[in-house]
Amino acid sequence: MSSRESAASQKELQKEQEFIDRLYARVDALRGLAADSVTDALTPVGTGQQARLERDLLVVERSGLLAALNAVDGSLCFGRIDLTDGVTHHIGRLGIREDDTEHTPILIDWRAPVARPFYLATGHTPMGLRRRRHLTTEGRTVTELHDEILDLGDAERTGFEDPTGDAVLLAALNSARTGRMGDIVQTIQAEQDRIIRHDHRGVLVVEGGPGTGKTAVALHRAAFLLYEHRELLAKRAVLIVGPNPAFLSYISEVLPALGETGVLLATVGELFPGVHATAVDTPRAAAVKGAAAMADALAFAVRDRQQLPEPGAPMVIRHDDGDLILDWEIAYEARQAARDTLLPHNLARPHFAFRILDALTQQLAERIGADPYGGPNFLGPDDLAQLGKGVAASADVHAAIEELWPTLTPEGLVADFLAEPVQLAQADADAIRRTTTGPTDWTPADVPLLDEAAELLGHDDSAERAAAEAARQERIAYAQGVLDLSRGSETYEFEDEDESEVLAAHDIVDAERVGDWYAEEDHRSAAERAAADRTWAFGHIIVDEAQELSPMAWRLLMRRSPTRSMTLVGDPAQTAEEAGVGSWEKILAPYVEDRFEHTRLGVNYRTPAEIMDVAAAVLRAEHPDFEPPSSVRSTGVLPWRREVTGDLVAAVAEAVAAEVPDEGRLAVIAPRRLREALAARLPGVDAAGLTPDLTRQVVLLDPRQAKGLEFDRVIVVEPGEFGLSDLYVALTRATQSLGVVHSGELPPALLRLAVAGSGA
Repeated sequence: MSSRESAASQKELQKEQEFIDRLYARVDALRGLAADSVTDALTPVGTGQQARLERDLLVVERSGLLAALNAVDGSLCFGRIDLTDGVTHHIGRLGIREDDTEHTPILIDWRAPVARPFYLATGHTPMGLRRRRHLTTEGRTVTELHDEILDLGDAERTGFEDPTGDAVLLAALNSARTGRMGDIVQTIQAEQDRIIRHDHRGVLVVEGGPGTGKTAVALHRAAFLLYEHRELLAKRAVLIVGPNPAFLSYISEVLPALGETGVLLATVGELFPGVHATAVDTPRAAAVKGAAAMADALAFAVRDRQQLPEPGAPMVIRHDDGDLILDWEIAYEARQAARDTLLPHNLARPHFAFRILDALTQQLAERIGADPYGGPNFLGPDDLAQLGKGVAASADVHAAIEELWPTLTPEGLVADFLAEPVQLAQADADAIRRTTTGPTDWTPADVPLLDEAAELLGHDDSAERAAAEAARQERIAYAQGVLDLSRGSETYEFEDEDESEVLAAHDIVDAERVGDWYAEEDHRSAAERAAADRTWAFGHIIVDEAQELSPMAWRLLMRRSPTRSMTLVGDPAQTAEEAGVGSWEKILAPYVEDRFEHTRLGVNYRTPAEIMDVAAAVLRAEHPDFEPPSSVRSTGVLPWRREVTGDLVAAVAEAVAAEVPDEGRLAVIAPRRLREALAARLPGVDAAGLTPDLTRQVVLLDPRQAKGLEFDRVIVVEPGEFGLSDLYVALTRATQSLGVVHSGELPPALLRLAVAGSGA
């Protein structure tokens, strides 16, 4: 580079640094304004302004401004586009305006339409761009620039030209992993951008093999939808469903880094409020519980609890005016009337109870009011009403009603069902039978059953509504007293040229409105309220590893999405769960028929070609037509295998010591039976429970826990013990190198691996 070119390069760096300095001066000012608002709101200023200040504090807290700015600090701006008309825009993770009165932004949000050419423009279709620049920063310091020339007639050169335009992408792909997924706003590719900004309002299916970035695309689509439909989704929230807690921990920082915090992340096992499902089912039990037939089995279990007295053996209920007889005929008529309402079990129960009470009252009236000489009953309407009150007040009557049509809870119903699943075939019943029903006994496969039970039972909130109304009436009565005291003491004068009119407070507001002001507000975010409300309808739902969900899990999720606004991402080739549906058509047909959009990502950004060739060969052994996604890079590092004739655990520990990177993460993916022994021999490795610590340098997982994750290096232990899909997942987690350690037989496709030496 000549001295002139070097000077030009330094000038470009200086210009970008000056821009970054100006940007962060504005960011610091915004952060200060937000912090000052919080401080002012917390400062005691007297009771007269307290309500207003508390409300101001909520506005500041809910705006998320401080959280958003802090989350992206140091990496706010990552690009610039220079248009052929001379206009220049800097692109970043958030949109920042020049000042409070100026509408011109100093930084364009990556989701804004004007930013889209940054991702889509090419030399063939420049979209009005002259140059595209990628900025790399460390903290608030510009460290690198990469320029792509899109207008080949432009003779200006800065010394930072990137002939291929791939330098930034390859740098990101080759960077050491941290145990947390990062955002990809700086490197979104054209096929990914089209999916992120897709305008389909219904169900969008994004299919892609390992490393195609489908999870990142789904998360960025969530951020884009929150930007495009802020008002709706801020109220209804976005739900992101992941396959396991480790995965949710892995992706937890992506959306906050994009300024979005109003999103609920959960597994299916966390979607029934009050239940935290930590127990583990056998694969067979999970498959039985997840089958669509369980919905009918639970419905039958509910109807089975709506009982009748045995014919010829009526229930005898003690009463002050003589025994009451509740026989089969009375109960049958009441049950049919309640069922005819088509209401859920608990909501239909009052209808059943009313018919029973009415029949018993008539029975009592006929006995007491009967004319011994055969004349008409001499009891009048008031007498019948009084008798009805006596019957309704009888504890024995209510005990009989409870026995025939009990009030049920989802937890109680499912626990009873699992203890004796008589509605199922014997083999299925044996697979799921469980007699323990403590809080720690629920499994993720139980949660859709609990949700189904809740739908079948319904929730009778009449007592809660009555209590709330009573409290409201108390507030109104109190407010009326305050207004009464204000008569003649608190006035507001409005004068004009002709007359003055004096208005008292009670002329401006009524007691009901003042009473409502006293009501306690719910200050939780939409995501927090959604997490506590089983009936919440989300504005949008994103499901990762969607092919793994059971039919019962889909019933649960579809209840949370009455508008069917969903993004589903997955790969049928990676279906490992026995209960998984796998086929998009089978998943969606019961809910949207064929009214869904399907798109596929075909480029593998994570897995080097050397590793992907091995993984593809494993699948082709059983599926000859399988075509993997195309890898964009090759590392030149061949996967290896080591056969162990002695101590397998010692051999794995030796391999880990040799492979652990100076930077980045190494994963040991092994069968669960080896977890305890390996954890004891691998330094710094935890016992790898439900949520292994992905930030450790060495992480121990089984294949199911590794779903959706990526590591710099991976060692797969005893791959012959894995199912085909689990093995495919395990082999495709590495970004740099892959090794196999085994003492048992290998799948034939892995015998081609280079032999690294014998073990202990």
